[in-house]
Amino acid sequence: MVHFHFRNILLLLLYLQFGSATTCIAAQWSIPLAGNAFRTSPELGDSNVGRDMLTWKGAAEVYSIYFHIDREAEIELSILASVPKGHSKIKFRVGDQTFKKELEGIDFREHQIGRIKIETPGYCRVEIQGVDKSGEFFAEIKDLIVSPKSEDVKLDFVRSDEGGMFYWGRRGPSVHLRLDVPEDRQFEFAYSEISVAAGYDPIGSYFMANGFAEGYFGIQVNSEKERRVLFSVWSPYKTDNPKEIPLEQRIVTLAQGPEVHVGEFGNEGSGGQSYLRYPWKAGATYRFLTQVKPDDNGNTIYAAWFSEANTKQWRLIAKFRRPSTSTYLKGFHSFLENFDPIHGHLERRAFYSNQWVRDVNGEWYECVSSHFSVDPTGKDRHRLDYSGGADRGRFYLRNGGFFIKTVNPGAIFVRDSTSNQKPQLDIQSLP
Repeated sequence: MVHFHFRNILLLLLYLQFGSATTCIAAQWSIPLAGNAFRTSPELGDSNVGRDMLTWKGAAEVYSIYFHIDREAEIELSILASVPKGHSKIKFRVGDQTFKKELEGIDFREHQIGRIKIETPGYCRVEIQGVDKSGEFFAEIKDLIVSPKSEDVKLDFVRSDEGGMFYWGRRGPSVHLRLDVPEDRQFEFAYSEISVAAGYDPIGSYFMANGFAEGYFGIQVNSEKERRVLFSVWSPYKTDNPKEIPLEQRIVTLAQGPEVHVGEFGNEGSGGQSYLRYPWKAGATYRFLTQVKPDDNGNTIYAAWFSEANTKQWRLIAKFRRPSTSTYLKGFHSFLENFDPIHGHLERRAFYSNQWVRDVNGEWYECVSSHFSVDPTGKDRHRLDYSGGADRGRFYLRNGGFFIKTVNPGAIFVRDSTSNQKPQLDIQSLP
C-alpha cells in the first residue's frame, strides 16, 4: 500500500482545488501501467495490460511505458509491484541505461529501480522485460513511480481510468482540420485528396478525408491484410445501439457500388455504414468526392465516390437517405485517428490536399485555410503526441508515436493554392 504523508495530503488538496495534477508541485508521480504501457516486442498486443496492472510470463515480451516530462531533470524510478509466487529478475531499460532487479513478495510494495538523468524535455520511454522467474508470472506491476529531484518538474500521462481514459489514452489523440469555406453560399459537393506518408500507416489508422456535419468518408487500415474505403452517415436518432433506432429514423441505402458492403454501425452514435475492401497504399494519392443535397421531402441524400488520383475513373461507394434532415453540405473537415489501442504508440502521418467545395450553381471554391483541433485525450494533456500544419500546397496531420512537437488547438493553417488542380468533373457521368 502507498502511505500518504502530510506533503501528499497537501498536494491532494491542491489537486482538488485546481483540477489537474500537472499544475501542482509534486515530489512523486505514480504512472498507472494500465493506461500508459504497450507491448512493443516481439509482437504487439495488450492481453497482459489489464485495467489494474501489467502481468506477464513470456521472457521475450517487452513492455514500454511512456510519460512526458517538461524539462531536463534527474529522476528516481521505482515500481509498485508484487510477485504472486516465488521470485523474479526483471530488466529495465531507459535510453542507454539498463537496470536489473530481483523482486519477490506477494504484497504490493515499492521497488526501487535506479536514477536517470533526462537530458531533453519530451517523452521518456521505460522498457520492462522479464529475465528469470521461479513462479508462473514475472510480476504484477500497477505503477511506475517517478520521483524528480527538483520540485518544479511536471509530468503528463494518462492519470486514471475515469471516463474510460485508459482505453482512450492508449488509442492516442485524434486530430482534426476544420476547413474554411465561404459563408454566403450553399454547397452541394466536397472534394479532397489524401496521401498517407510511407511507413506511417499502422493498423488502426483512419485517415478521414471528407467529413460533414452528419458523417464521414475516408480510408482505414483494418489488419495486416485488409484496408477499406469507409463512408458512414449518422442517424438523427441519438443512440449507440443501432437496433434501438426507430424504423422511420434509420438511414436508408439508395445505392451501393460493386463489392461495397452496407450495414449499420454503433458505439459512437449509430447509423448507416458502407465500406469497400480496397488495397490502397501509403505514398499514393487518392481522391474523395461527397454530395449532400436535400430531396425536398424532408430528407437529405448523401453520396460518396472514390478514385485514385492518376485515373479519371470514379467508384461509387454508397448513396444514403437520412430522414428528418434538410440540409446542404455543412462542417467540411478532415481528421486522423487510431481506433486500435494495441497500436496506439505508433505514429500516423498523412497529407491532406486540394480541398474544394462546389455550390448549388456549379461553381467551385478552393479551401486553403483550416482550423486545427484535438480531442480531449490531447486537449486534457493525457497524450501530447499530436501535431498538424501546412506544407506548401498541403495540410498535414500527425498523431501517436510519442514525438515531442505539439501544436496549440485552435491554430490556423494556410496552405499554398492549388488552383491549377481544380476538379474537372462531369457530375452527370458519375456512377
